[in-house]
Amino acid sequence: MSNVRSIWNGAISFGLVSIPIKLMNATENHSISFRQIHTEDGGRIRYRKVCEAEEREVTSSEIGKGYEDADGTVIPITDEDLAALPLPTARTIEIVAFVPADRIDPLQMDTAYYLSANGAPAAKPYTLLREALKRSQKVAIAKFALRGRERLGMLRVVEDVIAMHGLLWPDEIRGPETVAPDERVTVRDKELDLADALMDTLGEVDLAELHDDYREAVEELIATKASGEAVPSAPSAEKSGGKVIDLMSALENSVRQARGERGGAEAKPPRKGAAGKKPTTKKAAPKKRTSA
Repeated sequence: MSNVRSIWNGAISFGLVSIPIKLMNATENHSISFRQIHTEDGGRIRYRKVCEAEEREVTSSEIGKGYEDADGTVIPITDEDLAALPLPTARTIEIVAFVPADRIDPLQMDTAYYLSANGAPAAKPYTLLREALKRSQKVAIAKFALRGRERLGMLRVVEDVIAMHGLLWPDEIRGPETVAPDERVTVRDKELDLADALMDTLGEVDLAELHDDYREAVEELIATKASGEAVPSAPSAEKSGGKVIDLMSALENSVRQARGERGGAEAKPPRKGAAGKKPTTKKAAPKKRTSA
């Protein structure tokens, strides 16, 4: 992890114990980036920062922050103003509680970070916190400040490292009340049995074996165009949006198709309804595909 650049230095506050740490991103973005261009001549399209009062382009050193009030008045806010705030979490990840991991709603999960002990003296308290989290089988809830705002975080152990997930504040999560279907429908046991059979036939998968098909296709497209070759036309996909389907027929066909894709292996019979469900053993994960 030494080749990963830290983005924040501070300390974990664990009661009266202070653990100097470095914060680094635990994830990386592999998306392919595109530039905006003028379609007529391929020239780059760039955005320039212009002061509306003087109608001229300004440099980054001339740009500051300001809060726009309801009446349109802009109140300047400097970095010094923010640094002077009496915020205990400005350079500290302050642990406020320890809770079971299932208390955290996945909807709250945000950016993931790794926390690294900063220096030899930090190794012992860092290891103590890590082992305490392991033994308790709990996660730590903490508050910290990053990029101009106070945030909520969840600390957990990943192998021999303490990881922290940024959490959205509870009031940042929208309620699902208006999202569920308005229509009242009845799902029959036979439909549930077929859905169970389809789930069993698809089985489980090792997430490490999944890969980004779209990114690979875009990379192949770029390589094809760069070499001057003709781009093959995509097969026309049958549109199904808004189409009324026979649910039972679709489920039965899905089970048959999934069995065929699993090499013709016979899937277990559908599980019985709620009153008599039988335990099932998941099938092995599919073999990893390789790109052409």
